[in-house]
Amino acid sequence: MSDNVERWGSGGPWEGVVGYSRVVRAGDYVHVAGTTATVDGQVVGKGDAAEQARVALRIIGDALARAGARFDQVVRSRMFVVDIDDWEDVGKAHGEVFADIRPVSTMVEVSRLIDPDHLVEIEVDAYSPQ
Repeated sequence: MSDNVERWGSGGPWEGVVGYSRVVRAGDYVHVAGTTATVDGQVVGKGDAAEQARVALRIIGDALARAGARFDQVVRSRMFVVDIDDWEDVGKAHGEVFADIRPVSTMVEVSRLIDPDHLVEIEVDAYSPQ
């Protein structure tokens, strides 16, 4: 492993099983794993894609901070939704954080996420010079 790579977990139940970190800093780049609206093992905002996006973004903000990064340093976001008809609500929630930052973004519909109550998963990459 490189001396220039740091990893942080969130304590989530899947990290050890799957083998991933919530956030990784590799030099000046910070990558936050796909994040859902799961708090203390419970899905928050069941049935509400916009609320799930907001919760996921709050968790992402915390992960960025752990790695010494900020939302205004995000250069790319990816949004995965189980129903593309929710695109506008999820997009508005994303815009509450990124309207002035305007990272490169992608939103795609997926057939399902790891928990049937998850409607949205979001991941980001940031450029954060140390």
